[in-house]
Amino acid sequence: MDRAPGPSVRLKLTLSYAGFLMLAGALLLAAVWVFLLRYVPDRAMLINPDDKPTGGVFPVRSVLLEVFAPRAAAVMVFLLFFGLLGGWILAGRMLAPLTRITDATRKATHGSLSHRIRLPGRKDEFRELADAFDAMLVRLEAHVAEQQRFAANASHELRTPLAISKALLDVARNDPTQDPAELVERLHAVNTRAIDLTEALLLLSHADQRSFTAERVDLSLLAEEATESLLPLAEKHGVTLETSGDITPTIGSPALLLQLTTNLVHNAIVHNLPGQGAVWVTTGLRSGSVVLTVENTGEMLTPQLASTLTEPFQRGTERMHTDHAGVGLGLAIVKTITRAHDGTLTLTPRSAGGIRITVELPVAAPHF
Repeated sequence: MDRAPGPSVRLKLTLSYAGFLMLAGALLLAAVWVFLLRYVPDRAMLINPDDKPTGGVFPVRSVLLEVFAPRAAAVMVFLLFFGLLGGWILAGRMLAPLTRITDATRKATHGSLSHRIRLPGRKDEFRELADAFDAMLVRLEAHVAEQQRFAANASHELRTPLAISKALLDVARNDPTQDPAELVERLHAVNTRAIDLTEALLLLSHADQRSFTAERVDLSLLAEEATESLLPLAEKHGVTLETSGDITPTIGSPALLLQLTTNLVHNAIVHNLPGQGAVWVTTGLRSGSVVLTVENTGEMLTPQLASTLTEPFQRGTERMHTDHAGVGLGLAIVKTITRAHDGTLTLTPRSAGGIRITVELPVAAPHF
């Protein structure tokens, strides 16, 4: 935004200091003058050296004014000079932290997010501002790095099905004897995967922008709906599904929260022990929040690995491309939807293997 040039804050503070000092000086001199007028008579009789009246009088107040006025003016000039000089120095010292914050802001504007103010000294308003700005830079730098990784991974994931399609078409063109039905089937699978990835990216963007209408939602009903829809998949993989819990009212998008629940249950089913796995879906209430917990059996996970599973295109121990691996955005979408609903997402490895994922959302106010 273009702004017209104006006086600096330092100059404004200097003039304010000098003006306040001159006002205080003027009030003090006025108080002295009023005191003198109250206790000094208007006229006085002249006294000779022998302490005898001479019979003559002179105007005391007039003489006092002649003596007081020039000295008062000199005092005011001194106060003006002292106020301007002292105010300029004091304003400079007071605004020095603001200068460092401004310099850091300019560097951040030009892309230097690694710079930190680290303002020394005890806590005050400027240091609180500097600390808040440093914390913002930390979050912004992490967000930019995450977006860069996401863009690189998304480009790679989108390029993969296109490259496979090109390879299949090249083979078909060079080998006229290849079965067209097999080619169509493989191209269909690759195209389906590309569509799924594109839809997941759109859903991720939609949730991140919070462009949805909030409604009253019972999270326990969404959990039941998700488990019922994924029951055939669980039976295919030999995984048992158990659902339990209380009514959990919250405020949000029913579609996005259903997607969140479905992603969690789907992830728990496909990343499980083959033929003998189990998934537990529970809902409950805590003070001021509703909780959805999805827990499953599976391979042993370290806390370090569990903390990375919400990163886009992260698929557990390796980047798999099986028929049930998904597009690598399941938990990333869960994280984004949870954040868009002002909730918290917690991933905790189970001691017996597998993982426990907990989503905590604000509880809805009682409905009358």
